[in-house]
Amino acid sequence: MIFAYIVGAAVLGAFLVLFYAAWRIGVVSRGTKIGARDKTALLLVDLQTVFWDSGPYDEAAKSAAQEVILDEIKAAKAQGLPVVAVRQEWSLPSSKLLARLFMKGQAIEGSAGTEIAAPFAGLADHVVVKRVQDAFDTGELDRLLAELNVGRLRILGLDFNYCVHKTALAARNRGYAVTVLKGGSLAAGATARAEQRMADSGAILQ
Repeated sequence: MIFAYIVGAAVLGAFLVLFYAAWRIGVVSRGTKIGARDKTALLLVDLQTVFWDSGPYDEAAKSAAQEVILDEIKAAKAQGLPVVAVRQEWSLPSSKLLARLFMKGQAIEGSAGTEIAAPFAGLADHVVVKRVQDAFDTGELDRLLAELNVGRLRILGLDFNYCVHKTALAARNRGYAVTVLKGGSLAAGATARAEQRMADSGAILQ
């Protein structure tokens, strides 16, 4: 009987750890309202080798998205707007565990493939590392955008349903004007729910 209790407690503990890990990865931060800022930035989300080259996206979709992304970068640079890339590196113990169990160990801190993918390498003016889906989680992106006086964001990248979605919501929580570029984003699944949540937050989908 005691053994059964021990096994049951261990199973429950493992479940709670996994539940916390999944929650921590997907939670959207609130942040502080930014106030008036007059600059716009282009935000590239997770355009990394491990996701771009080995992700669940077909070549036709990637080709179409790549054209949009490169056009957006070119337009931003022509207008003197900052281009900011965020890279995923799972570095929290809970997220590392989840990545090893369910994500083939991809994008764990220090692993291969976390660099910006070849088509976009060297094009960003600034690079920020994120540790969960929400790129604002660590505060580094908040500080950079404050220094750049950015109050408007054009967001694109991978995956539309996860990191693009959660980053857009976090940006809206802080008062940024947000435009999400669907044509420059890729999704592994249906996007209706993410689109609705972003629209409800006040983000513009373009």
